[in-house]
Amino acid sequence: MNRDAAPRLGWWQQTWRLGAAAAVGIPLWLSIGVVRGQTGETSSWFVIGDPLVALGCLTALVWRRRFPLAVAMTVAIASTASALASGAAILALVSLSTRRRPVECGVVGLAFVTASQFAGELYPTRDSPDSWWLEIVFPVLVAGIAVAVGMAIGARRVEVRSLRDRAESAEREQTARAAQARALERNRIAREMHDVLAHRISLVAMQAGVLDHRSGLSAEENRVLIRGIADGSHQALEELRDVLGVLRADPDRLEPPQPSLERIPGLVDDARTSGLDVTLTTTVTGTPSDVVGRTCYRIVQEGLTNAAKHAPGAHVRVTLDGTAGDTLSVSVRNSPATTAIAPPPASGFGLLGLTERITLAGGKLDHHPTPDHGYVLTARLPWPNPTHEKGV
Repeated sequence: MNRDAAPRLGWWQQTWRLGAAAAVGIPLWLSIGVVRGQTGETSSWFVIGDPLVALGCLTALVWRRRFPLAVAMTVAIASTASALASGAAILALVSLSTRRRPVECGVVGLAFVTASQFAGELYPTRDSPDSWWLEIVFPVLVAGIAVAVGMAIGARRVEVRSLRDRAESAEREQTARAAQARALERNRIAREMHDVLAHRISLVAMQAGVLDHRSGLSAEENRVLIRGIADGSHQALEELRDVLGVLRADPDRLEPPQPSLERIPGLVDDARTSGLDVTLTTTVTGTPSDVVGRTCYRIVQEGLTNAAKHAPGAHVRVTLDGTAGDTLSVSVRNSPATTAIAPPPASGFGLLGLTERITLAGGKLDHHPTPDHGYVLTARLPWPNPTHEKGV
């Protein structure tokens, strides 16, 4: 797109501009008829030829925005033979000057001034006063004003275009930011829903699988498993209700307590109650920040969930180690499965969401099978020293 091209005009905008150009030339044309005497040779041209030339110039102005230099030069030269076309020549010079090209403005302006001098020979005055300087200064002044007005209009047009472009760019950027925010919020909701529900439902599924595959359980063992399934289902519904209440911003519902490092032993106890063989070993000294503690809890939760889903009957070892000013290391390792069951449906979003969490916390995640056909999930989280942070 040509940046110098002016916007196209509607029929009404075009009409009133051409009408104004004609109105500018009419007073000069009438003054020539009144002040200057017309001989027989010039009177017919004044009445017929002059208006026809002016009409042709006004018609040519319709294409002034498509061919600005050619139209402006043609109208300026044609105005030599028509006093009524002087308004059209001024409009053509103003339109050309909106392009803000000094060489073009100078050439057409010079042609306009020169044409005005020859036009004086077409309609000579009866008496010749000593006013030759006025016949030069006045056209120069008119041409200068036309060029100045045209350049001001061009500068304003460029400014408006720049403001419009910046507004459109800001709107596109705002739309992109809104889309990115929506995507991040959807990912956050997906992580929360997965972290809250997947662990609880996996434990319920594991207990149901035990009931389905072990026919020799005692009545007490059956009651324990059934009670565990009922309690796990109830807790899953409660946790789902809490999450939905937070997402809907219910003012009457208190936000549930966030997971932390101190709640990991309770998480392990729940897993043991559900039938998972879990051992917790921790050598953590100190209390990390809420973000680090919450991320550590989610790592252990995801590791236990995967072990319950993919390695039923396996022994799981959870190891926590770290101190302030260093790193917090988390490891969840499970042995091979001892019970063959149908593989549960896998979403693949658990480790993906966990990776996003750990990346946001500035840590690193690693997970891979072990040589004994088990699986290990490890993570290292930065644990800044709070005393150093306060001194910064």
